[in-house]
Amino acid sequence: MGQSLVKNYIHIVFSTKHRKPLIHQPVEIELHSYLGGICNKLGCQVIKVGGYTDHIHVLCMLSKKITLMKLLEELKSHSSRWIKTKGEAYANFY
Repeated sequence: MGQSLVKNYIHIVFSTKHRKPLIHQPVEIELHSYLGGICNKLGCQVIKVGGYTDHIHVLCMLSKKITLMKLLEELKSHSSRWIKTKGEAYANFY
């Protein structure tokens, strides 16, 4: 039997609560790196992470070993927890 090959490119966009402009330098670069690390850890090869002050874009390849819903759950929950801990560190920056 022949082998099948599937490559699912996923473009994920999610925003801050009420689309408030909360993502600024220097936390922006760290956040993008953190999200890329989550994707890679889950076997979803990251291609590009970017965005603006009120939203994030993630372009990656979906792994055969994880569902899209699980990837979204991991990205949103971990990034939310991460930004809350970083918020305290950057509170005096703004």
